[in-house]
Amino acid sequence: MTTPPTSVLFVCVHNSGKSQIAAAIARHEFPHVHVASAGTAPSDTVHPGSAATLAEVGIDITGEEPKPITDDLVAAADLVVVLGTEAQLTTSDGTPVMRWEVDEPSARGIEGVDRMRLVREDIAARVRGLLGERAGQEVGR
Repeated sequence: MTTPPTSVLFVCVHNSGKSQIAAAIARHEFPHVHVASAGTAPSDTVHPGSAATLAEVGIDITGEEPKPITDDLVAAADLVVVLGTEAQLTTSDGTPVMRWEVDEPSARGIEGVDRMRLVREDIAARVRGLLGERAGQEVGR
């Protein structure tokens, strides 16, 4: 069985949506894991739909702000997870990088709150698989 990482950096382009969702779920369900998130071209604010869909499941990200990726964030991580296909990242220190091609419901015409819920659930399943179920640990939900 593979040992899950103890420190994960979630990355997307804007660090306002998918990487924020992944980090929030990981922090909430796996408090023993050090979690960070960043963007390759961060926005000014977290996407309101991301915050709202997390609030529906009891996760509050008030105070979170998009952050740029830095060498220090990468160096502090056991694993970097890039969400989506737009963000491009290679690490110079050998930190492993994994890419998640997250479901994009808008490609099927699903928008608004329904879109955000589907994105949240896809990401939540991936986070649980990476940090919990893969190691046979109980998911802390």
